Amino acid sequence: MPQESFHVSPDRPHRVAVLVDEHTNPFELGCATELFGLPRPELGRELYEFTLCTPDAGTVMRDRFFTLTQAAGLEAADTADTLIVPSRPEAHGPRRPAVLDVIRDVHARGARLVSFCTGAFALAEAGVLDGRRATTHWQCAELLRARHPAVHVEPDVLFVDDGSILTSAGSAAALDLGLHIIRMDHGAETANTISRRLVFPAHRDGGQKQFIERPLPELPDESLAPLLTWAQGRLDTPLTVRGLAAEAAVSTTTLHRRFRSQLGTTPLAWLTAQRVTLARRLLERGDIRIDAVARHSGLGTPANLRALLRRETGLTPSAYRQRFGTGSQTAADAAAPAPDEGSQWAPPPAGRAPTTSGASSPGSAAATVKGAAPFAG
Repeated sequence: MPQESFHVSPDRPHRVAVLVDEHTNPFELGCATELFGLPRPELGRELYEFTLCTPDAGTVMRDRFFTLTQAAGLEAADTADTLIVPSRPEAHGPRRPAVLDVIRDVHARGARLVSFCTGAFALAEAGVLDGRRATTHWQCAELLRARHPAVHVEPDVLFVDDGSILTSAGSAAALDLGLHIIRMDHGAETANTISRRLVFPAHRDGGQKQFIERPLPELPDESLAPLLTWAQGRLDTPLTVRGLAAEAAVSTTTLHRRFRSQLGTTPLAWLTAQRVTLARRLLERGDIRIDAVARHSGLGTPANLRALLRRETGLTPSAYRQRFGTGSQTAADAAAPAPDEGSQWAPPPAGRAPTTSGASSPGSAAATVKGAAPFAG
């Protein structure tokens, strides 16, 4: 997946607009607001400018739960760096021409487009997904493929990052995609801080499978959760796939099958992703030598660290630290000791500034309620 940050300027916060059409689902709208629209005093800086824009002065939400008023008009999307399109329950229903025109205009000027759940149908109807990879809620994936055959639908992933257009699966996958965007824009440590506030995993990889309903046979517990927790606490040790299998008391073949079934990836790919995420956080935390970061993250050598970080982010370790290290620490993190050559160090706890105007100002909204050996695999 493309990973590089997108149009993040050091001179001003990144502008995020949410396109709220009639019958928008409040959950995905709430996810966007929580991720990009709330103040983050624990970070000490403003990450995003956030606004809601609607085609009507009063936009009725799903099932007439409430009416959104005092939001900005569609013209607010003209200056957005990122436009988010949440879901609507009527995935098959056509969007209004004015809404589709906004999506096309944002795409044409090179801004980032994001859809949550069935918001992908609006992007597809606007024609911006033709020839691209995308996902949506698993229940609607076949409908999206049938209605828009030019879109390469990936039905069983949490989200798809296709560069300037990112799409998420249903419901809570919006949080996964939002944290992925924050991680790209501001670094892994910032995303981890926000995920802790959300009480949500900091990093579930986009390729991880959606839940797809199937009959449940009577089987013993095969959850990977205990093994993943055990491994995350030992990333700086020489873990191997064979060692993971031994800890889980299964064969390597069985371990691969369970990883494929539950996470949609391989044990080695998961382990590598966890180590790269840890390395990113260490680079952001302070002036730790590159060889120490490689060692403490379990990547082994600076060469491994450099190659894997470049593959993941497009940046070298030094460039990544320069972009995300300054100002990305919380006060508690800044006070925490950094590992050195002789320290006994444990990985940080696993988690995978914005302001909004007042309710009476444009862009805010009021609701009228109606109801390397270590790296070897």
